[in-house]
Amino acid sequence: MNFRDKTFHIPFAREGIPYILYAAFATLVMATLGQFPLTVLLLIVTLLVGHFFRDPERIIAAGPDDVVSPADGKVIAVERLEEPCFTRKTCWKISIFMSVWDVHVNRIPCAGAVQGIHYQMGQFAAANRLEASRKNEQNWLWLRTHAGLDIVLTQVAGLIARRIVCWPTPGDQVECGERFGLIRFGSRVDIYVPEENRVLVAKGERVCAGGSILCRMNSRKGVTA
Repeated sequence: MNFRDKTFHIPFAREGIPYILYAAFATLVMATLGQFPLTVLLLIVTLLVGHFFRDPERIIAAGPDDVVSPADGKVIAVERLEEPCFTRKTCWKISIFMSVWDVHVNRIPCAGAVQGIHYQMGQFAAANRLEASRKNEQNWLWLRTHAGLDIVLTQVAGLIARRIVCWPTPGDQVECGERFGLIRFGSRVDIYVPEENRVLVAKGERVCAGGSILCRMNSRKGVTA
């Protein structure tokens, strides 16, 4: 059973609808009172909030060994290091920075099962700084693919972002490209993949959640669980 059942799709993240409605209501009140400058200002705010929480459909065309991007944004780092939360193994870490103009709904990079989730309180430094991975508030999601490979995601809060949303729970089965959460008002997502996998992106590239392939897995290196 899907961890987030939806009978139909709306083009906005459900968690953002209250913000959109509040802004729209305030705009309507100012318009009714004849406050033209405030009405225009609040209308702009409403449009910006709606733009931020947009949730477009995506066509997922990845193969069974592909790891797709969990976020829209710019790749700000590709480095080999130890995954510090769950596996403690040497991995490729790919960091994706989401500006306020990017879609902020996050997606599952590959099919598998959720092994663990860990929330860490922290600071709210600018998310495009590499030290944000260590110091900022963040949420860790550990996936194990059907081939036995471990993939770890980190949703990292930023300067403006103050609310991380993650819907799955340990034991949930997830599909490639499926929505799993969002970070309200900004930030970044780090993904850790086993070092034997072939990375297909480089620093500076822009990627699309569910659409861009970050790396190709070597399933023969997996472990069975």
